[in-house]
Amino acid sequence: MSPRTVKALRALTLLAAVFAFGLVMFGAFVRLSNAGLSCPDWPTCYGKATWPEHAHDIAAANLAYPDRPFETDKAWREQVHRVLAGTLGMLVLAIALIASWRKAAARYAVIAAAVFAAAGVVMYQRGDFALSSLLSALAIALPIIAAVALRRSGEWKVSVLVLAVIIFQAMLGMWTVTLLLKPVVVMGHLLGGITTFALLAYAALRFAGVSALDNQMANLRRLVVVGIVLLFCQIALGGWTSANYAALACGYGAGAFPQCGGQWMPVTDFRQGFVLWRGVGVNYEGGVLDMAARSAIQMMHRFGALVVFCYLAWLSFKLARRRLRLFAIAIALALVCQVLLGISNVVFGLPLPVATAHNGMAALLLFALLATLARTQLRRDALPILLPERH
Repeated sequence: MSPRTVKALRALTLLAAVFAFGLVMFGAFVRLSNAGLSCPDWPTCYGKATWPEHAHDIAAANLAYPDRPFETDKAWREQVHRVLAGTLGMLVLAIALIASWRKAAARYAVIAAAVFAAAGVVMYQRGDFALSSLLSALAIALPIIAAVALRRSGEWKVSVLVLAVIIFQAMLGMWTVTLLLKPVVVMGHLLGGITTFALLAYAALRFAGVSALDNQMANLRRLVVVGIVLLFCQIALGGWTSANYAALACGYGAGAFPQCGGQWMPVTDFRQGFVLWRGVGVNYEGGVLDMAARSAIQMMHRFGALVVFCYLAWLSFKLARRRLRLFAIAIALALVCQVLLGISNVVFGLPLPVATAHNGMAALLLFALLATLARTQLRRDALPILLPERH
């Protein structure tokens, strides 16, 4: 592949990763400010490409959706988030096209995926939900097949695969509205955003040449992968906590941490707290669980945080001893900041800036781990370094 193509992909994946990080932050802001259902339809907002602004449009919106009165201060947040997500989708499409262009089958698969995705949205707006679902499924499957068939190193495959992720992410955004903030969908939407950011960031790192010249860090690579998996699970727990409005289940103030409501062992209901599917038609805005179930979710999130903290602290120590001191410092700093933000959420009653920053810091911690992973992986063109013989 020509250096010009690699340079273009390096710039575009970096731009897209930064954009995706901002979108994760803005999505957290929308969710935490309770604006997730401020536009009751999708992808329009009260039938508008933007949102109702004039008095007669607002009156018509309230007439069309009497159960969801229009709120200007919230609707713009949700619709701007959708526009930004669409912009990222176009950027990801450009990346996938460039990465697959030299292989005709992969290129046509990416183009077909984009066409199917657009057609799926049109069919959804026309009320043909079955055909819309079929087209969307094809739009997701085609980039996956193209990425698997692409005979390139990992960053090239990821550049195509991320298109499938962002199409599925768009569907999760739709279901977030149509299924009335169902927690498993809201959690999935958060994980989809984080996954999009992670894939783009990893591709940007690899295209930038972050790698190892030999395979002496293979054992560290496995440890970093474990750390990424643990952190991803903890992010999922955080999303489940937020989606079920369980962040303040232990109250707030001095008695809320490290205790829960002034108790070391609060009343909990783990069975109800982790039911993933409760049927359709229920509005989950504000949460539907009792305090015992929410306390169970909050305590599990805290336990997960303790496990991740201990493992990543140990991993930072291991990395520092293996001449990866800067990576170790980055992980340690992000880890400490994340824990402090989590504690601040509870102590200060979930202030919006702190809660939003908590989501962003999780993404930055993941980025630090991804950078470390890339640093321990061989370049495709790297030659093995011969060690001197011992006599």
